[in-house]
Amino acid sequence: MGLLSNMTGEQILRIALPTPLRRLFDYLPPQGIEISALKPGIRVLVPFQSRMLVGVLIGVEKNSSVPYGKLKRAESILDEAPILPDDLYKICHWAAEYYHYALGEVLHAALPAFLRKASASLPIEGRREPRKVKSASTGMCVPEIGKEALAFLKNAGAVLALNSHQQNALDKITDSLNQFQTYLLDGVTGSGKTEVYLRSIEKILEQQKQVLVLVPEISLTPQTIARFRDRFNAPIVALHSGLTEKQRYTGWCAAKSGEAKIIIGTRSAIFTPFAALGLIIVDEEHDQSFKQQDRFRYHARDVAIMRAHYLQIPIVLGSATPSLESLSNALKKRYEHLILPDRAGNAVMPNYEIIDTRQVNVDESLSPRLMETMRQHLNDGNQVMLFLNRRGFAPVLYCTQCAWIAECKRCDARMVYHQTFKRLQCHHCDARLAIPTRCAKCNNETLAPIGVGTQRLEQALEKYFPDVPIIRVDRDSTKRKGAMQELLDQIHQQPRAILLGTQMLAKGHHFPNVTLVGIVDADAGLFSADFRAAEQMGQLLLQVSGRAGREEKRGSVLIQTQHPENPLLTMLLNQGYHAFAQSLLSERQQSVLPPYSYFAIFRAEAHSNDKATEFLRMLKEWCGNISSNVNVFGPVPPLLAKKKGMHAQHLLIKADRRSALQQFLQTILTKLEALPKNQPVKWILDVDPMETV
Repeated sequence: MGLLSNMTGEQILRIALPTPLRRLFDYLPPQGIEISALKPGIRVLVPFQSRMLVGVLIGVEKNSSVPYGKLKRAESILDEAPILPDDLYKICHWAAEYYHYALGEVLHAALPAFLRKASASLPIEGRREPRKVKSASTGMCVPEIGKEALAFLKNAGAVLALNSHQQNALDKITDSLNQFQTYLLDGVTGSGKTEVYLRSIEKILEQQKQVLVLVPEISLTPQTIARFRDRFNAPIVALHSGLTEKQRYTGWCAAKSGEAKIIIGTRSAIFTPFAALGLIIVDEEHDQSFKQQDRFRYHARDVAIMRAHYLQIPIVLGSATPSLESLSNALKKRYEHLILPDRAGNAVMPNYEIIDTRQVNVDESLSPRLMETMRQHLNDGNQVMLFLNRRGFAPVLYCTQCAWIAECKRCDARMVYHQTFKRLQCHHCDARLAIPTRCAKCNNETLAPIGVGTQRLEQALEKYFPDVPIIRVDRDSTKRKGAMQELLDQIHQQPRAILLGTQMLAKGHHFPNVTLVGIVDADAGLFSADFRAAEQMGQLLLQVSGRAGREEKRGSVLIQTQHPENPLLTMLLNQGYHAFAQSLLSERQQSVLPPYSYFAIFRAEAHSNDKATEFLRMLKEWCGNISSNVNVFGPVPPLLAKKKGMHAQHLLIKADRRSALQQFLQTILTKLEALPKNQPVKWILDVDPMETV
């Protein structure tokens, strides 16, 4: 619809609102407002349908596509100056276009929750200042760190002499502090990547600039902060979902004003405003946690690269197991590849040993060889880490009489047996049931938990190692606020202990007393329909293995598997991650899979599977008339085809060029948005999906 002439001469506010509609909304200004004082980027409170929303002013226009008589008047202006700095405002525009989300939703996501509320009266610039960061030594928004962990981390943070590879990496980064460059800091576990970060940050602070450090997990922020606190006499702020709204807002303001010099946060921290950002670091850049998997689906690493580009500052992507996308970009010279091939100091890489569980009797997933080696390391006064990526007591409740299995009624998933809480629980929709005493099919009392989860393994370990502290770290044991830090403190207090956990325990933690890592079941990632499964399996195995022997003590890794001859597993352990990754890249290139092509997924959900399928078939018919440069596959059900009572279907869009995919998606979305609003199908678009099945 074209613009309608505005006969009154009253100017019109064009506003981005937090709704899924990919358009801007026109409003009349509040009475008595001086229009010339309004600047794009300020927040405006407006009526929308039956509620009040906080939107962001995009511009002031003379005409609207809505008849003047139907325009509503904005309620109030909430700011005198733009709420976001120019670079962040541009990043939000870029993200809205690239991921095909409404600009209002993206801007909404960039604001702390405190500023999204209709009742939030932000202190107007110059009228009331936000609360200050307390001091350089403590900082606001920083979670408390246990004394034992802090003592260890201060010791770990002692300044060490750099080896030649670390020095080369540092020189490369610090030679380009005032220009854009993406560095892939590719170092084996324990190679001293953090020391390179710290030395680079020193140079930035000397320039009176700020640093953003992104980490994949909330649990990693305390140890990172402790190490940074000991090193720098500068205000440090943490930003993550574990903080209160007030804490996040205070930290957000401290970063925006320039008072906080180092900001450490999880993925959403990429939308933090800065007064003078000079460097971005993305630690564990390969980690899937950087991809938001619901609502506004963005990848924080990729947004970070674009933000560094807009600001013309360097960005460092660090990992012991870089993503294939980042390795491909390094091979194409888009990123500068900085390799740290050796462990720092006197630490050496661990020894690997494969245990073929087909050839031995295992008791609760523990082979005789694993238990014998555990005893040796524990008797020497060391810690042992066991990795099992299945929480709960057992993954299946099974009837030995009729083979019935307890399944979730709302999801295509089995109910997990949790003995601690005496219940069955779905790990997808969180449905919970009391553990039945009789089979729902044959009514016999022949039910048994089958398989081993972390709770069951903990019970077995208590039997075999009654005098050894067992510290279990998984989502169940860390639900309570502060529980994760308490467990980490226990780990640092107990020189001789068994650490048992899921990937929460494997990511980035530094445990100097761990000399043995046992991978209880290495087979989960070897066989999967997802083309990324092998990459993720390799990354996880090496990340877990990297917890062993990080100090002066030599580490060992025992890997239990029923497929010891698997060529990818053999290559990973014998030739290392680079050979493994290069093999996967060659396979991807031959199959024209990312990073040699570009994906997007339309996911349709409905109460009826037929409705979801019918919707995507209609979409596929439209696709056939748009472009010959794009391939469309499906509809196909995902592995979890039913979740929370909704049936899902996927339509995969594949293109050889990113620009072709973007143009294609824009055309399709324009057609989709013209559909009637009362569709029985809910759909979402995921650009660059991490999960394709």
